[in-house]
Amino acid sequence: MSILVKLYGDLRGKISQSKSDPALPTTLHIEIDEIKTVTDVLNKLNIIQEEVSHVFLNNKYSTFGEEIKNRDRIGIFPKRMGLIFVEMKNPF
Repeated sequence: MSILVKLYGDLRGKISQSKSDPALPTTLHIEIDEIKTVTDVLNKLNIIQEEVSHVFLNNKYSTFGEEIKNRDRIGIFPKRMGLIFVEMKNPF
């Protein structure tokens, strides 16, 4: 069982010194055998919560305690890329 994790901005350097376009996220596939929450993902990647501004789980704003399931997609943004985020309801 695995999840897809995308790291943005400064957090990319935690994983690799990639020469790819700095505007693109680093994408990882992680086995989730011992991962239960978003915090577990951060711990596995040696990222502390204070470095993170926003986390999205399956395209929805998430908390650090959110439960992780097989095939989930997680986007993690650093403090330096703080976003103004408002979740909008679908009017239809």
